[in-house]
Amino acid sequence: MQSALNWREYIITRLIKISGYSAIVFVGLIFYFLIREGLPTVGEVDFKSLFATRWYPIEDYFGLLPLIGGSLIVTIGAAIIAIPFGVGAAVYISEIAPRWMREILKPLVEVLGGLPSVVLGFLGILVLSPYLRILLDLPTGLTALAGSLLLGGIAIPTVVSVSEDALDAVPKSYRDASLALGATEWQTIWRVTLPAARSGVLTAVMLGVGRAIGETMTVMMVTGNAAVMPKGLGALFAPARTMTATIAAEMGEVANGSVHYHVLFFIGIVLFLISLIVNVTASAVVFRQRKRQERILS
Repeated sequence: MQSALNWREYIITRLIKISGYSAIVFVGLIFYFLIREGLPTVGEVDFKSLFATRWYPIEDYFGLLPLIGGSLIVTIGAAIIAIPFGVGAAVYISEIAPRWMREILKPLVEVLGGLPSVVLGFLGILVLSPYLRILLDLPTGLTALAGSLLLGGIAIPTVVSVSEDALDAVPKSYRDASLALGATEWQTIWRVTLPAARSGVLTAVMLGVGRAIGETMTVMMVTGNAAVMPKGLGALFAPARTMTATIAAEMGEVANGSVHYHVLFFIGIVLFLISLIVNVTASAVVFRQRKRQERILS
């Protein structure tokens, strides 16, 4: 009997290890495929022209700066919307809302997080874009602002869900000790609970930003898809084009092995590296926060 249990434990342990290693292997294979298909771009296109300000593949203009700029302005706009609303909603659900309301809001947030992005993009075309065009007196409502608003809405459920779990993990004794010392409920939330859950909240923010960076269908449908170099804050109210939308819109039309084909995979490499930098930065900050907390507790 004991031998059977040991074998079962051994098999389960090995399966868990294989599952963990498989994630690393799959990411490595994806990166290898991107490198294999995208690296020929360096030999086929002048490196300086890759960072020019014009994207027009029909005439062999492969400037990536308009696409990178469009992705950045849409992602930053989405982060400005998602972070305060997401963290604020998580604080309300975890610390302020009565239990019956929490039972309603928590599943509702999970459902919102599962909405297909194409549905949100369709609503953006029919409702949000015409409203922005009339409200702001714009030539078109298909702008970077529309993409930022929708991406912010997409990222909010992720930020709320992970932040709320992090706040829930803070021991109740922290709150009780703060209230016993005379702090108000808001002071306890702001100076005790949130700092204690800082690493989890930061992870939630990075996950939300990562989802905004990688979103495709929504931005392709509502940003206007104009590869124009953003200049100043006015670019937020003008059409833009992101890297993900470019890959989705043009990959089905290019000849396999052509220069345009390789450049699209090169864009995928740039996206991969940006996502990697965001995740590594978040992991490093979380690691430092945990070390600092361990030093304080010790």
